[in-house]
Amino acid sequence: MSDNRSFDAALVRQAREGDEEAFTALVRTIEPMLRAFFVSRIGRRTEIDDLIQNTLLRLHRGLSDLNDSAKLKSFTMKAAVFELQDYYRGRYGAKEHLVAPELLIDSDRREAPPGVEVDLERLLSVLTDKARTILEMREYGYRYEEIARSLDTTEAAVKMQVKRAFERLRDAFPDD
Repeated sequence: MSDNRSFDAALVRQAREGDEEAFTALVRTIEPMLRAFFVSRIGRRTEIDDLIQNTLLRLHRGLSDLNDSAKLKSFTMKAAVFELQDYYRGRYGAKEHLVAPELLIDSDRREAPPGVEVDLERLLSVLTDKARTILEMREYGYRYEEIARSLDTTEAAVKMQVKRAFERLRDAFPDD
C-alpha cells in the first residue's frame, strides 16, 4: 500500500469491531511504515522493535475511538510521534538502579525519634487507593514498568503518582 492511499475502510471497521484477522492485516500494512519512520529518525537501533510494538499497542488501544477510517494513518503516526518523544525523554534507557537488599544497612532506614508516634494509617489515608497500591508495589520491589503494565497505564503516569504521593505524605506528616 502506498503512503498516499487511505486504508481500506471495511478492514479498519472490522478491526475496530474486534476482528483479529483484520487487525493483523492492518498491522502488516502499518509495520513497514512505522519501521521506516523510526529508522529515519534514530537509525537502526535495537529499540526500533520496541518503538514499533508500543506504537501498535497504542493503536490497538485507541482503535475503537477512531471514527473516520481515512484518519488511521495520521492516528498511527501521532502514536509513533508520542513513542519517539518517550524515547528521546529516556524511556527506553536503563531507568532504575536497583541495589541488592543485602547491601542495605538498617541505619539507612529512618525511624521516628524517641517519643514521637506516627499514626501510619491516618497518614496513608491522605493517598488515593491507586497511589497506595503503587507505593505498596514499589515496597515489594516491583519496577515502574511492571507496575504500569499491571495497572494498564504508562510508566510516566506511575512515576507521577509516586511523586505526588510523597508530596502529599510530606505535607500530611506532622512537623513536630
